[in-house]
Amino acid sequence: MSVADSAYTVEIAAGVSGLDRDQWNALNHNDNPFMRHEFLSAMEDSGSVGPGTGWEPVPIVIRDAEGRLAAATPSYVKHHSQGEYVFDHAWANAWERAGGHYYPKLQIAAPFTPATGPRLLLRDEALAPHLLEAVETLCQRSDIATAHATFVDREQLPLFEQSGWLTRSDIQFHWHNRGYKDFDDFLGALASRKRRALRKERSAAQADVRIVRLSGDDIRQEHWDAFWVFYQDTGLRKWGTPYLTRDAFTLLGQTMADSMILVMAEQDGEWVAGALNFVGPDTIYGRYWGCTRHIRFLHFELCYYQAIDIAIERGLKHVEAGAQGGHKLVRGYEPEQTWSAHWIGDPGFRRAVADFLEREREGIATDQMFLDQRTPFKKG
Repeated sequence: MSVADSAYTVEIAAGVSGLDRDQWNALNHNDNPFMRHEFLSAMEDSGSVGPGTGWEPVPIVIRDAEGRLAAATPSYVKHHSQGEYVFDHAWANAWERAGGHYYPKLQIAAPFTPATGPRLLLRDEALAPHLLEAVETLCQRSDIATAHATFVDREQLPLFEQSGWLTRSDIQFHWHNRGYKDFDDFLGALASRKRRALRKERSAAQADVRIVRLSGDDIRQEHWDAFWVFYQDTGLRKWGTPYLTRDAFTLLGQTMADSMILVMAEQDGEWVAGALNFVGPDTIYGRYWGCTRHIRFLHFELCYYQAIDIAIERGLKHVEAGAQGGHKLVRGYEPEQTWSAHWIGDPGFRRAVADFLEREREGIATDQMFLDQRTPFKKG
């Protein structure tokens, strides 16, 4: 296939790991950690995606006349809807009842990662319609009915809309740094009752444990071994099967340790809980958590309050603490819209989904207003 400018060609690669790392990362202009070659290739090389997982890597790239990457999108042929955090099960059921085949579908995403970021990696935005055209062509030639780009950076939404993709919104809870000097300064922005509640939670969580933060070379295999136990416990309870393999953490530790902060809690000489964060240029992303002992409020301390501390200390603007969790609201995390984009090949099915999205959008807007009024910050 070729794009309108014959100097460019389109390629469907066998995986991100086989593509040039530096060329791929050069397209990731804001250095989003989950769009880095290191993260995506670790998912492949560890077996977290690939044969038997329902995630088949098929990254689509555009090369210039010199053969260098000019545009790319991390895409996967999916045989289920697990590990996406944008739920389309109702769409799948409706299409199957109508006699269609919803799976396989094409997913443009950072696997298992409900964190916002660019989904079209572009040297020049003029290449966006050609990249999306290549996605659609792949679907049409492979009898794939739908394509989905999830947790799209809001700035890229117009690129999808201009190509006729439908857009969908949902709500997460993010923390925003308004120039706070320290955690107490942040607490000062809260209503007094909420402020006292957070102080009590932190005090209780820290009372009987030692909390350490590890990054770079300080993260050793013994820490990954302990964290793997925590991660498995959470994965088995939430999803039935953990998405990442043990090798994924070793590979990420080898290639991205400087972009990760592992917050660990020790009690009686034993690691009992941990939370893994990834750090971008202006945002810290809370990703995985687990524990072997239930200690009151420790989940909130390791996942939310420590992330706020780190953001303030490093001058980061935001904390994204993952999907779900209305309990984050009372802890200073505010409702924020997240976005996805969807291509649907069948005109009738597209109309049905468009109607559904219109109705859903009204509900999301109402929820946003309701939640905005219930943040713990001082009013007036």
